[in-house]
Amino acid sequence: MMDDYGLYPREENFDPFSVMLFKALQIVAFFFFIALLAISPESKEGKIDSKAEFIITMDWPDNHPDDLDMFVQDPIGNIAWYRHREAGFLTLDRDDRGGANDFIMVNGKKIPSPIREEIVTVRGIVAGEYTVNVSHFVARTGQPVDVTVKVQKLNPSAQVVFDDHVTVDHTGDEKTAVRFRLDAEGKVIDVSRRPKSLMETFRSSWRNGADIDPNTGVRRIRRD
Repeated sequence: MMDDYGLYPREENFDPFSVMLFKALQIVAFFFFIALLAISPESKEGKIDSKAEFIITMDWPDNHPDDLDMFVQDPIGNIAWYRHREAGFLTLDRDDRGGANDFIMVNGKKIPSPIREEIVTVRGIVAGEYTVNVSHFVARTGQPVDVTVKVQKLNPSAQVVFDDHVTVDHTGDEKTAVRFRLDAEGKVIDVSRRPKSLMETFRSSWRNGADIDPNTGVRRIRRD
């Protein structure tokens, strides 16, 4: 007969235990899939993982009570400083006010930190000249302060572009630490120490109604 060759499906004996076991395995697999979704890494769609191209640091002696500030201007006029910590690709990562705010929390207690340092990162390349200035915001000691400014290029490999000292000696004193120029690929093509007052840039912009907002240091878009 044809059925002897297996051409027709055979009816097999119904085994309720096997059916229940199969259904149980389906349920376990379903919950395992849900658990995987719950612990999977957060979706990164729409997020930009920006990396630093340059890091600029300003240091002065440990435990010094004076308040110094670093101002960094990019080629299109944006200025990062304590009132505007993000300007274009510039980010002030640390604002140090000398003895006024240098504390770290240890076991719920404020512990004075001796480190005096401000840090600005450059997170994108804009061709042109960058200016790094040091401002003596509050001179509590009445003595000159020796400041170290370092500019490091991070990509494709670490490279020190500038590392030198500048001295400020009274409240309101402003010194240009370094000016460096980048080409379109981010290569440093010039380094100088020609003076340039960013404080005067703020004042002139305010007087002339120019593109720099004197309260933030951000280049404004004209709507003439």
